Amino acid sequence: MVVGVFLIASGFTQRKNRKKISRRAFINYFSTNQNNTLNKVVPSFHKYLLLVFLIFCSCEANDREEIPNQFTSKVISVKDGDTIEVLFDGKPLRIRFANIDCPEIRNSQPFGKAAKQFTSSMCFGRNVTIVDNGKFDRYHRLIAVIINDKGQNVNKALVKAGLAWHYKKYSTDAEYAALENMARQNKIGLWADNNPIAPWDWRYNKFKKDN
Repeated sequence: MVVGVFLIASGFTQRKNRKKISRRAFINYFSTNQNNTLNKVVPSFHKYLLLVFLIFCSCEANDREEIPNQFTSKVISVKDGDTIEVLFDGKPLRIRFANIDCPEIRNSQPFGKAAKQFTSSMCFGRNVTIVDNGKFDRYHRLIAVIINDKGQNVNKALVKAGLAWHYKKYSTDAEYAALENMARQNKIGLWADNNPIAPWDWRYNKFKKDN
């Protein structure tokens, strides 16, 4: 069991943007302060489990606290239409575009590749401004709006080009709703299809089929 706990701790310490000072502070506290209450009442095995948990929580908090609400970084990868990676503090940081949802590149959803190519043409290899509110999704992607080096809002441009939906489940921004309605009316991009399927429905249908 001790070996298992050690391996878990090692795995957590390999996560992105881990700050050595945070780990060192926790480890020093538990290893040197032998007279604290925790050492007296908690069995050794449970103490190590708690140590692993505290290291994990501390590192997660540090990662998020140190990301500013607006910063400039270079785009080093485009994963799909609404997901990119930038170089932040010398390490890759994955960004999920706020307010929108693009067709899936996985499982070959129509216009998925077109959305990815559009995003690449607007920001790949270039310095962009990331505007965020410090929130991450369940895949640990920073939710943000991307402004490219020409001052263009990439999130809005995707909706305007008919290559993304306004993600109404998570956004009430009226401007994105208006851009989507305009693209629908003019049958731009994916709206030229007779029955375009929203990405969230596409994902759900794929999940049902696989299960």
